[in-house]
Amino acid sequence: MERQDDKSALATIAARIAAAARLADRKPGDVTLVAVSKTQGPEAIEPLLAAGQRVFGENRVQEAAAKWPDLRARYPDVVLHLVGQLQSNKAEEAVAQFDAIHSVDRSSLVKALGAAIGKTGRRPDCFVQVNIGEEEQKGGCAIADLPALLAQARDAGLSVVGLMAVPPAGVEAAPYFALLAKLARDHGLVELSMGMSDDLETAVMLGATQVRVGTALFGARGTAA
Repeated sequence: MERQDDKSALATIAARIAAAARLADRKPGDVTLVAVSKTQGPEAIEPLLAAGQRVFGENRVQEAAAKWPDLRARYPDVVLHLVGQLQSNKAEEAVAQFDAIHSVDRSSLVKALGAAIGKTGRRPDCFVQVNIGEEEQKGGCAIADLPALLAQARDAGLSVVGLMAVPPAGVEAAPYFALLAKLARDHGLVELSMGMSDDLETAVMLGATQVRVGTALFGARGTAA
């Protein structure tokens, strides 16, 4: 994918979100664009900041720690999301750095995050990740385990705001997005982190409140979403 200039890329994504939202009788402003800046250096991120983007997603705690402190010093209103898998031994660092964590998917991580919240006093928004396609190689809790994990997370003091999922590659995403939306409704959750560069319209029409976009903003280099 050939990269557009930064303002044009942002405008294109905003227009795609708005068009999908209108088709679903939703407000475009109800959908947050998370610019997935994993593998991207400050020189690629700063033009998007200058163009007005403020919500970014990173996959790794260590990578974020290396590049975001300086950027956030210049852009203090940045909101940083962890969208990749999180090791329990990195929970305290993640709570200290991130404003939202999209990959809460197991009991041991809930315990570690609860302890980190108690220690740091920071309470990032948390999304429970669901293995919506029941894929062995993919992160996320099993659908059958979701009620127990949500209860444990709430008891541990996590601010659980919604669900996250990545549907299986190469198949129609709509049934998986619809299932995630139903699970969220069933459990009284209003936030849905779903949809990436290629399927964000489908996700928005089925209720996404956070779309995670990398390739359409940064181009295909690296491994952006």
